[in-house]
Amino acid sequence: MVIEHKLVIADVKLVADFQRYILYWRKRFTEQPITDFCSVIRINSTAPLEEQDNYFLLCDVLPEDRVLREELQKHRLKEILEKQQQERNDNSFHGICMFCNEEFLGNRSVLLNHMAREHAFSIGLPDNIVNCSQFLCTLQKKLDSLQCLYCEKTFRDKNTLKDHMRKKQHRRINPKNREYDQFYVINYLELGKSWEEVQSEDDRELSGQQEDAWCDWEEHPAPAVCLFCDKHAETMEKLCVHMEDAHEFDLLKIKSELGLNFYQQVKLVNFIRRQVHQCRCYGCRVKFKSRADLRTHMEEAKHTSLLPEMKAWDQPEYYFPTYENDTLLCTLSDSESDLTAQEQNGSIAIISEDTSKLHALKQSSILNELLRHECLKN
Repeated sequence: MVIEHKLVIADVKLVADFQRYILYWRKRFTEQPITDFCSVIRINSTAPLEEQDNYFLLCDVLPEDRVLREELQKHRLKEILEKQQQERNDNSFHGICMFCNEEFLGNRSVLLNHMAREHAFSIGLPDNIVNCSQFLCTLQKKLDSLQCLYCEKTFRDKNTLKDHMRKKQHRRINPKNREYDQFYVINYLELGKSWEEVQSEDDRELSGQQEDAWCDWEEHPAPAVCLFCDKHAETMEKLCVHMEDAHEFDLLKIKSELGLNFYQQVKLVNFIRRQVHQCRCYGCRVKFKSRADLRTHMEEAKHTSLLPEMKAWDQPEYYFPTYENDTLLCTLSDSESDLTAQEQNGSIAIISEDTSKLHALKQSSILNELLRHECLKN
């Protein structure tokens, strides 16, 4: 496109679905001149007219392009989350350990936990991974070609490769290899942010730290902030009482009546946060000049309890908080009492835990991971 059509697309690697993106703009370019959408860049402007040339820059500065990219990203995220949920519930997985050739049947977590526990090789928590079979196949091909997964050097035989990975502690993947980004859900949540960058933000346990060093630690809970005003409360119960008394908004009642699970509660809170931040009433969609005007309107019109249809806010884009470190999100839960109330209302079905595969449950237990860490410390 650059050579033949002089078209330059900015940040092309951040386009979630390039094919649909191109098809959309191909149709639009037949409807209107390309200069209506693109910035014109003239090269060799000081040269004679016949040697000058124009290039066209298409980027998200154009509102239509920005909306298109956001829609493609939301569609891609929805597909990935559906795929991940399917893999989490799939018990027909079949895989072979890359290090000992032991065969595993059932859920993918059984194989991943085995490699982490028995061979100290972890590619991450199973719930953070998508397209797991393709991921394992990619890693297996690298090992079959005698390539180290971390430093990616090639060796003359398998024994040499195994000794190298063991002695150099290279039983891990290369975090700088962007080929792996497609297998981690986090890369679909935030555009332009790789799992390596997210991993670097995580708190790491200090080696050799003694437990008694933390014996005098006192936790001071961060207060949660009201959805509609600046009122702070130390507990979820106090905040809910305030919102019900001051704003006639009963979060617990809404949660019970709609049968909201944890993730739906998160999306509802983030939706309300964003609307209030933008000074827009979610009941009538009217926008105001200030949050004070918005609050006055919503209280007088009693629009705080006038939620839009669930499809308006139950969207992937509301997985992301409006404010950093929103404590209210940390206090949400699917408590046992809440589930009992929902069951009485008939809003959800309660499915008992499947204990028919106790061996698989024991292998995937977090106690195995804790035991392995304790053995490594000793």
